[in-house]
Amino acid sequence: MAKINLSITHDLGREEALQRLQNESDMLKRTFGDSVSDLKENWNESTLDFSLVAYGMSVSGDVMVDATEVVTNIKLPLAAMMFKGTIENKVRERLKQLLT
Repeated sequence: MAKINLSITHDLGREEALQRLQNESDMLKRTFGDSVSDLKENWNESTLDFSLVAYGMSVSGDVMVDATEVVTNIKLPLAAMMFKGTIENKVRERLKQLLT
């Protein structure tokens, strides 16, 4: 299993950052478009646990929101290793857009 770990800093405060991420409940679907199916998202206070299928591969992870940082951990199957950089860049850019 391959992992992506991202940390995006922000100056919005925890509540505003959390609100923006919760309002963008289909962030992953918007980021990867029609290639995503079976998207499941579960918010528990300030942590989002998610899973999805992209290009036939199961992906899961979490997003943790605090006052100055959003930390994202994504677990990819080994078959997705060659796409790791692309996935990481797309998720990073989308998070930056949401938190700016």
